[in-house]
Amino acid sequence: MATEAKTKPTTMSLDEFLAVAVAPERHDDCRTLAAMMQKASGEPAVMWGTSIVGFGLYRQQYAGGREADWPLIAFSPRKNDLTLYVTPGFEGFEDLLSRLGKHKASKACLYIKRLADIDIKVLKTIVDGSVKAMAPRRVKA
Repeated sequence: MATEAKTKPTTMSLDEFLAVAVAPERHDDCRTLAAMMQKASGEPAVMWGTSIVGFGLYRQQYAGGREADWPLIAFSPRKNDLTLYVTPGFEGFEDLLSRLGKHKASKACLYIKRLADIDIKVLKTIVDGSVKAMAPRRVKA
């Protein structure tokens, strides 16, 4: 059974979020990421908590059996980087990451300073591949 997650969907729109929480010079990158993720997921942007822009939904299961809903694909314009949440992680994406351009990656997060630093076509392939890989776990709202 799904339990309450700390980070939940809100009613704030992407435009409202950008206006109050994101430096104007980052708006274009955020809008480009939003359009890319919306096209890949077929779902509109939903704000999760105060700073995560998510698309689609899947049920995440933790060790111990607890479940919680989470965006299928998401990003957050953090102070230093654009953080992309790429589920289920980067296994199988090594070649793409090597061609992406300037970035850092953790288990399931991709950190990019700005989209001008990377190959946007490679990023689109990563986003599309992530959404496709998560299809079996996808939940329709």
